[in-house]
This record gives sequence, structure tokens and C-alpha cells, in this order.
Amino acid sequence: MSIFQKLFKQTFIYGLATVLPRVLSVILVPLYVNVLLPEEYGVYAGLMAFIILGNILLSYGMETAFFRFFTKQGINKKIVQSTTLTSLTVSSLVFLILSLIFNAELSYLLDFKKEYIFYGSWIMTLDALVVLPFVWFRANEKPMRYAVLKIINVLVNLGLNLFFFLLLPVWSERISFFSSWWMPDNKVAYVFISNLVASAVTLFMVIPVYVKIGFGFQKNLWKQMLRYAFPVLISGIAFSINEAFDRILLKYLLPADIAETEVGLYSACYKLGMFMTLFVMAFRLGIEPFFFNYSQNKNARETYARITKYFTFLGCFILLFVIVYIDFFKIILIPNSQYWEALKIVPLILAANLFLGIYHNLAVWYKVTDRTKYGAYISIIAAIITLIANFILIPKIGYIGSAIATFLAYGTMMMLSYFYGQKYYEIPYNIKKIGSVLITALLFSSLSFYVFRGNIVVGTIFVLLFLGGLIYIEKATFKQLIKRPKDI
Repeated sequence: MSIFQKLFKQTFIYGLATVLPRVLSVILVPLYVNVLLPEEYGVYAGLMAFIILGNILLSYGMETAFFRFFTKQGINKKIVQSTTLTSLTVSSLVFLILSLIFNAELSYLLDFKKEYIFYGSWIMTLDALVVLPFVWFRANEKPMRYAVLKIINVLVNLGLNLFFFLLLPVWSERISFFSSWWMPDNKVAYVFISNLVASAVTLFMVIPVYVKIGFGFQKNLWKQMLRYAFPVLISGIAFSINEAFDRILLKYLLPADIAETEVGLYSACYKLGMFMTLFVMAFRLGIEPFFFNYSQNKNARETYARITKYFTFLGCFILLFVIVYIDFFKIILIPNSQYWEALKIVPLILAANLFLGIYHNLAVWYKVTDRTKYGAYISIIAAIITLIANFILIPKIGYIGSAIATFLAYGTMMMLSYFYGQKYYEIPYNIKKIGSVLITALLFSSLSFYVFRGNIVVGTIFVLLFLGGLIYIEKATFKQLIKRPKDI
């Protein structure tokens, strides 16, 4: 099997497994927008933003550090595994204990019900406790096990949501046993309960990995891993600011009487950007182990350049396709028309997530050269842009300002990673070809949404022209793929 065939096979499996939770969040949008008011959806989205930040803090870069030290020559893999497992387990349990002790204080500080803080604390802890088992599956090339567990998590979460929002309201009226279960004034709680139970089931299923690895601790190795992981943590915090802090800032910067509603509208339409997010996430999961394992190959840099080109081309097509047919997608995913006023953010969010995906591909230079601090620098700069832009724009133009801030932040990350990468680890990217395709996709998308919105004929012409252009400039590549290329 060729390198690229193996890469794309693993990308598909990991992508399917990791994309499914995100797909679940998209599938549940029609359900949520029908049963939750915008302000209720805003509460859910706001707390989930804090959970995203919490997940970054509780993994503190150890996932990437594990990959690096696990693949390093001269280091005992078993010790790397046990040290990482022990570190993450202890820190997660300490966090849980402290969060439960200070539940009331956190509730007051963050302006959420104590009940929601309780759910959030448990969800973050359980998610942190499965970080090492899942990264272990990836490092040991066990994509099917990884996929099965992720799929079960999705099915449990989906099943519970369907039960709580579709069956329970009916059963509570007909069956006395369920009458006390239904809380029509606190429907948001069911979203968190579903997530919590699914996370608990997942932890139970990865217990065999805990047994296989075992607990152990080597202090010197742990310190080395922390030094490597710290810039990744800083980068992760900055990234979480870019990804989720807009919902937090909307909650606290807008007037209290409209804040939750605006967060709900913004967050629901933000889900239409998930088409790009899913693609980026799937590709990243498959590509990250490959980048590390292939770094010593003599053709590594040329291969990295080709992968980035292919990623950009496919991402540009997804961008254009979703924007052209957005009026179809909105009916399927956001059937409640009171949410549609926020659709104007979708082109910005899709383009921003494409920039982020390109950044992840460009970021190979600092990962394989152990210059992770540059990843932190870039993410911090983007986070600063996110915060400044949100603080300036939200009071003036509301959630549109948050979308613009995301676009600017991820675009900056992409550009900085390219320029610094070419300085420290030059990769022969075909900038002329990649840039022309990217600009064309952005131009066609802008024309379709802002000038010819609703004109499917014109939009379809843009899609066909774009595809025709790709086929023309990549004739050799398409022929090679059809002929099942040999190893490079």
C-alpha cells in the first residue's frame, strides 16, 4: 500500500470516528432549535464554550508530547505511556474535587446555575480521563478500536437526547413512573446529562487500556514532557480563545436582556461552518501521526507540500459548495426560521475554518523541529486579535463582530505559520497554484452569497467552473490517482 493510500485510509477511519461527535452536534441542531428557545440554546452554547477551554487545560499539551516522546528513539515507550497516564489521571481527579468543593463560587463567578457547573465539571473530568487511551490507539495504529468507541459514544449521546426530548415528554403524561423525570422549565439540563452519561460510558470502555498500560511515573521524563507540552498548552489555550471565547464574550459584552438570545442565534448558525470543521478535524487526526513518522524521510518536505495543496483544493471546494447551497442546508439543519437572521456569519466562519485547516498543515515545521514555542506565539497573537476585535466589534455590530474576529484570527495564524515555517524549515509549497485556487474560491463564494444569493443556477455555474479549473490544473494528479500510484 502506498504512503498516500495508507494515509487516506487512516484519515478516513479516524476522521469518521472523530467527525461523528461533531456530526452529532450538527444533527442535534434541528432538535435543539425546535425544543429550546434561542436564549436556552445560548445557555448551552455558553457553557460548552467553557468546557472547550477546560478540556484544553486538563490535557495540558500531553497528547502532543506523548506522540513526540513515544516516537523518539532511545526512550522506553512503556514508561512514556505509564507516566502520561498517571499525570493525566491525577490532575483530572484533583480538578474534579476542587470544582465540586467550589461549585457555588464558580456558579456565581460564571453566571450559570450550580447544577450546570456540576455537569460541566464531571464532563470535563471524564473527557480528560480518556485522552491517553485514545491517543494510545492512534500511536499504535489501532484506528478501528478508536472508531468503535467514538461511535458508541455518539450513539449513547444521540439516543439519550432523542429519549429526553421526544419520548420523555409523552411518557411523562402517560406513565406515572416518568412524570417526575420531565422538567419543561429546565430542558437544557437534558443536553448536559446526555453528554455526561455518554462520557461515563466511554471511560468505562477504555478501562482495559488503563490495565494494559498500568500506572507508573518517571519524574525526569515527566519534566521533559511538560517542557515540550507547555508551549502546546499555551497554544491550546489561545486556540480555545479563538474557537469558543466569542460565545463567552457575547454573553458578557451584550446587554443582559438580549445576550443569551444572541449567543443562541450565533451558535446555531455557526454550526453550518461545521462542514469545514469536520473536514479539517478528520484530516488533522490522520495526518498528525504521519507527519511525525515520516519526518526523517528524504522526500518529507515535498510530500508535506503536496498534502497541503490537496487539502487546500478540497477545502476550497467545500467552502464554495456549502455557500452556494446554503439555503438548502439551513432548512435541513436549522428549521426554525427565527434563527436564520444570523446566517450572515456563515461565509466568514467557513472561510476562517479553512484558514485554520491550512494552518494545521503548515504547522508541521514547528512540530517536527521541536519548535513548539512558535506554535504558542502564533496562537497567542491570534488570541490577542480575537479578544481585541471582539471587544471592539461586539458592542457595535454584535455577533457579526465575533465572526469577523474569527476570520481575522485564523487568517493571521495561517500567514504567520507560512512565513516562519519557510524561515526555519523550508517546504516547497506551490504558493502560486494554492493561492490562485484559494482566491478563486473566496471570490466565487462571496459573489454567490452577497450578490447572487438564492440564484441556484449562477451558484451551480460557479461550482462547475471551479471544479473544471481544478481538473485542468491538476490533470496529472487525477490521472495518477486513477492509476493507483506507487510509493513515492
